[in-house]
Amino acid sequence: MRYRDQPTVEAVQRLTCDVDTAWRYVTDITLPARVSTELAGAEWLDGADHVAVGARFTGRNRHAALGEWETVCEIVEVEPGRRWVWNVRTPAGVGATWGFEVEPSSQGSLVRQWARMGPAPSGLTFAINAQPDKEARIVARRLEEWLTNMRANLAYIAEQTGGGSP
Repeated sequence: MRYRDQPTVEAVQRLTCDVDTAWRYVTDITLPARVSTELAGAEWLDGADHVAVGARFTGRNRHAALGEWETVCEIVEVEPGRRWVWNVRTPAGVGATWGFEVEPSSQGSLVRQWARMGPAPSGLTFAINAQPDKEARIVARRLEEWLTNMRANLAYIAEQTGGGSP
């Protein structure tokens, strides 16, 4: 697994709530900070206050191995009630792309959170450049961290909305 291949990871959760309720949760940029081992907080920028193409927000992060840092994210795609996607900007370009998707299901709704690394260098690039022979392991470990936090996000939504199953 190589960073330059822009690996992607996703988590899916079935919820007993309707799509509108699920949408309200996934468009709350502060939601992940409630359960994340990494995201400490998020705030809208430039007067934005909701998910819309072009809106920006900042994320404050902390990680035992990577330290503390902030990111600026820009929303690049919105299908109201269905999907929203944001890019994590770095000085070199897009360091990662994240998204939430919501769709109806026979028992309520299905929520998916996903993320893709790259294509621009990110904080992970330093570790890969320092140990290029361990790139696959570094990338896989980072994707597993992302997946753990995604699952926590979706489990939190299920708990808040009355239940669900992975």
